[in-house]
Amino acid sequence: MSNKVLKQLKILFVEDEELIRKKTVSSLSYIVAEVEEASNGIEALEKLKTFTPDLIITDLEMPDMNGVDFIKEIRKDNSDICIVVVTAYTSEKYLFELIDMHIEKYIVKPINLEKLIDALVHCQKLFENSKNLKKLPDDYEYDWNQKILLHKDKLISLTKKEILFLELLFKNINTITSYEQLQNEVWQDNVMTDNALRSLIRNLRKKLPKDFIINLSGIGYKVA
Repeated sequence: MSNKVLKQLKILFVEDEELIRKKTVSSLSYIVAEVEEASNGIEALEKLKTFTPDLIITDLEMPDMNGVDFIKEIRKDNSDICIVVVTAYTSEKYLFELIDMHIEKYIVKPINLEKLIDALVHCQKLFENSKNLKKLPDDYEYDWNQKILLHKDKLISLTKKEILFLELLFKNINTITSYEQLQNEVWQDNVMTDNALRSLIRNLRKKLPKDFIINLSGIGYKVA
């Protein structure tokens, strides 16, 4: 995989040993788009309030909040983000605790760049497989990377709000997207009026497969 593809990644690196942390962050900064660092789980959770990484690389043995407890907190709200564990410990104690937490890679220290790049490539492939092209009915496709809708290879233009709305429906594929979610994630700081919502739905339905967006009156929307 080319460095150009890895260059799109954003990473949070969590490690309490400053020398290791600074050296690794410095190396990663040449390979990926952005790297943020934290020295323990509490600091990392604080970082995540303003930084949305594609990948988290974390140590296990850390003060204040260790890596296992940090990962447990992450998994409460996010079951999908790619997590790589880096540790000097290979005891069954940690392995059993991590087994149900959906860890993509378990790297044993000492850290080297080759191991890290292997982990990045592995996670990037997962992103591409899960979020590249989403197949829709009637030969429609949505490209997550380029934020475009295609019908039989013909490009259908989408507005920013239409993209946000459509991706929110896809994220909630097995449930209902509420009006509150639409306000928070599509309209954000602006007020979502009934007319604005109806206009968005009407225009988007013209671009999508017939009857693809289902309205549950007074509740929200879902995909067929």
